[in-house]
Amino acid sequence: MNGIVRRDPEAPVGLQKDRIEVDGRRLDAAGKIYYMLNKPRGVVTTASDEKGRETIYAYLPELPWLAPVGRLDKASEGLLLLTNDTEWAARILAPESHLPKTYHVQIGKVGDEALTREIMHGIRAGGDFLRSESARILRGGKKNTWLEIVLEEGKNRHIRRMMAALGIEVLRLVRVAIGPLALGELPKGASRALTNEERMAMYQARGSRRVGG
Repeated sequence: MNGIVRRDPEAPVGLQKDRIEVDGRRLDAAGKIYYMLNKPRGVVTTASDEKGRETIYAYLPELPWLAPVGRLDKASEGLLLLTNDTEWAARILAPESHLPKTYHVQIGKVGDEALTREIMHGIRAGGDFLRSESARILRGGKKNTWLEIVLEEGKNRHIRRMMAALGIEVLRLVRVAIGPLALGELPKGASRALTNEERMAMYQARGSRRVGG
């Protein structure tokens, strides 16, 4: 680096001022990539799996390495963001960003407004207080109901733990939006690059919404 051999892989680098060469070839910073994936159910959010399960990377085109922005558990599906811009990802995930995440959840019972009020009021589960910013009934049948649940600060398996505490089975859990970015009509298992407008909308949405406001 800058004419000096560096053997420390953690040596700090300033991309604007440092020149990095390997075997005489200059290395330049990779371009920033921002992708969205409609994650299928049963796929794990990891690069490799010790159990040999299918991962999200089986559904991406050949690209430079991208890391998921947050996670969806194996049984969950829907909108997952991926990027090689670690600063952008950190800002999206930061609690102070207050970016709401919207889920459509099918439960194995007939829901009513009393249930949605309870979900918004909050439930104690495993030492955590779990609540939603909003909850409403989308549609229902004779044995199950689809709910829309919005979280601002989601804990691990937040919705599933909340429903389990109420003795309710979750049949499907689909994340349909993160802040202003919606899954839309993207087919199951498909992915695409974010537009400049979408990235700007995500940036502008950070911190613009507060709990109760």
